[in-house]
Amino acid sequence: MKMKHFVLIIIIFIYCSKATAHSSHYEGLKKIEMDVLRNNEVIGSTSYFFEFDEDLFVVKNYTNFKVELFGVKVFSILSETIEKYKDDKLIFFKSNTFQNDKEKYVNLKYHKAKNKFIIDGSSFKGEADIDCTIGNWWNHKIFKANKQISPLSGSIKKQTVNLIGIENIIINNKEYSSEHFKIKSNDESLDEDKQFEFDVWYNPKNNLILKVTYNKMGNWEYRLRSFE
Repeated sequence: MKMKHFVLIIIIFIYCSKATAHSSHYEGLKKIEMDVLRNNEVIGSTSYFFEFDEDLFVVKNYTNFKVELFGVKVFSILSETIEKYKDDKLIFFKSNTFQNDKEKYVNLKYHKAKNKFIIDGSSFKGEADIDCTIGNWWNHKIFKANKQISPLSGSIKKQTVNLIGIENIIINNKEYSSEHFKIKSNDESLDEDKQFEFDVWYNPKNNLILKVTYNKMGNWEYRLRSFE
């Protein structure tokens, strides 16, 4: 498997359905912290910080982890992103990621006259329909998505989302009722190493994604650590 394709799976995805965030669902929420685990070992973290500035809803994300095999660093990720919403509509997204010290980026802006997103990414440059949303592991709009844009490079891929069932899971010694979703790539033209399949557990009471798991060169998990 090519390393750049592997990293596309590891990085938190941006999903397309509608460029909304339902900011009212997150009023009063200041931050979400999640541990990143590989083979049940914590290797880093991803954290989201929420700000309400007059008519703007701003979400900042910081992700940092590294993978070691047999004591040797295979690769590392250091990433910062910022999303801005006005009237619950996405108007701006920016990311800078260092993958093994190599810089990747995405700059996305809403063009009002064209009613389009303009994307300048490290692997994609062009226009995108406004039925796209920045989806990462804080935004429950990902469950209505049928496409995704990589926050690493701006590339776009198709996906399907299915509700598996209602399950009770325990996170940090606390039991939550959750909706279990499966998110899969559905573009048969993609190479096998570009395909993805996520299991996601979501708590609708608190509008929180509790856990994300997938298997790609190991067993990976994003697990809620805390929120406030």
